[in-house]
Parts: sequence; C-alpha cells; structure tokens
Amino acid sequence: MWEHVELREIRVFLALCEELHFGRTADRLQLSQTRVTQIVQKLERKLGAQLFERTSRRVAISAAGQRLRDELAPAYGDLADVLRRAYGANGAIGGVLRLGVYSTAGGPRLIDLVRTFEARHPECEVQISDMPWEDTLGPLQRGEIDLLAMRLPIERPDIVVGPILTSQPRMLAVARDHPLAQRPSVTLEDVADHRVARLDGLPREMVAALIPAHAPSGRPIRRLTQPVRRQDELTALIALGRIVHPTGTTFATRYGHPDIVYVPLAGMPPCRSALLWRRGSSDARVAAFARYTGALCSEFQSTRHAAVR
Repeated sequence: MWEHVELREIRVFLALCEELHFGRTADRLQLSQTRVTQIVQKLERKLGAQLFERTSRRVAISAAGQRLRDELAPAYGDLADVLRRAYGANGAIGGVLRLGVYSTAGGPRLIDLVRTFEARHPECEVQISDMPWEDTLGPLQRGEIDLLAMRLPIERPDIVVGPILTSQPRMLAVARDHPLAQRPSVTLEDVADHRVARLDGLPREMVAALIPAHAPSGRPIRRLTQPVRRQDELTALIALGRIVHPTGTTFATRYGHPDIVYVPLAGMPPCRSALLWRRGSSDARVAAFARYTGALCSEFQSTRHAAVR
C-alpha cells in the first residue's frame, strides 16, 4: 500500500509531527480536525505502522513515526518547493471552500460533486454547513461562507445565481390520514382549502414561489398565525395534519416521516435550486467550483433527458 501514499498525507503527517496537536495542525493547514484525523489514520493503514501515540491529553510521535519523519522531511521540503512553484504558475486551487446548504437545495448529487471536486483539487477542502432558516442568505452576504446551495428564486443585487443544482416536480406533503392523501394529484385550489406554514424567516421571493399567496381563482392560501422556524417544527405540523406543505421531491428523501405522504401538485413549475455566490467575488475556488458544478450538472441533465427520450 505504500506506493499509494499521497502528497497530502505526507504534508499532514509532517505538520502533526511539528505541532503534536490535531487542532493546531488543522488550523495551520486550513482543514477540519476530523479531516486531519482521517488522513493520519489512512496513512497509518497504508504503511502498516502506528505513527503517533494518542491519549486524551497528548499526542506523541512513535518510534516508527520518528524514523519516517527524519527520512521524509528533507525530501519533502525540496519536492514541496518544486510543486509550489508549479502550482503557482498553473493557478492551482487550494485552501478551504465554505459551502452552505439550505434544506434540500443541494440535491442528491451534492456529495458526489464535492468528492470529485476535491479529487481534482486535492489541496482544496470543501466544508459543508446547514444554513439557519432565520438568516439563510446572511452568512453568504457577510462573507462567512463562499457559496450557497439555495432554492430559487433569489433576487438580490449583491448575489449571483449560478448553475442549477436541482429541478424537481412539485409535491404536496400531507399527513397520512389527511383527506388529500389518497388523491392521485392536487392543485393550488385544493391547497387553499387547508392551512400552510408561515415561513417568515426565509427570503420572501422564494417563499412566494414555493407557497403562493392565492390560488388561481383568487382564493387566499391561509397561513398559520405563528411562524415556523425549524425543520422539525414543519415536519411535526405536517404529520399532525395541521398544515399541508408544497415542496419538491427531495423533501421526502431527506425528511422522510412515516406519517407523511406526498401527492403530486399539478399546475406549478418545477421546484429549482442553484449555486449562489457574492457578486464581485474574486475567489478562484468559487470560480472553479462553479465551473465544475455547471459542467457536471449540465452533463447529468443531458444524460437524463436522453434516457427519458
């Protein structure tokens, strides 16, 4: 297995030899502490030796680790200088790319996107975090994240709407014993007979497209009096039959509940999500991930349409 050792693993190993602390090593390399642990464990499996002795209080280099460090450090220093110059000349991508995700907006292929992007750019780690409902766009606008997978539409002058991540048929989530549960399909006129969630914290344009204020006949679609601010609240209200909830097909995949069923919602356009970033961003990682996402998602859509035909 030694012939499959990666340069990234050597870099993490040598940094940990100097720091003797997983947290400081993670900060130094701009990786998560979990990622550092995983890389070290993978290297130890490949070499068939324990490189560090860990306890809850300290990290120490083992005898095998000392021998490896003494032999690797000089050679790695020379190699790193050569590669650093080559990377700089070729505009390589490195560091941490912070990707926020709202609810199911990332779609079923998000993990594959991240995994293959990191394989192409091994010096770059994509960190994924869920976005709060009460401030979904704020972390992106304040620069706390670099990219956001978000349900559309989003119409903000400081935000760029990039590649489409998902395009899903509309569904209505209802309680299993709800009067609409056995219907082959429903419309917004049916939704107007029941209450829906009040989603005050989310972008208004997105909520208006998800749950219109009126049915086509002009009848109002009634909201709850109190706003819903968390996913578990929303799921519970649907399961109890207190609301119905227009959504997309991936809602069932991520938030499946034994007391909730999904009925096709006719007469509405697909529920779409996209990759967003701050207007004016010059981050090469953002541009690279956006290009890669656009190319891969377009390829996936073309393949799917061909299969349907």
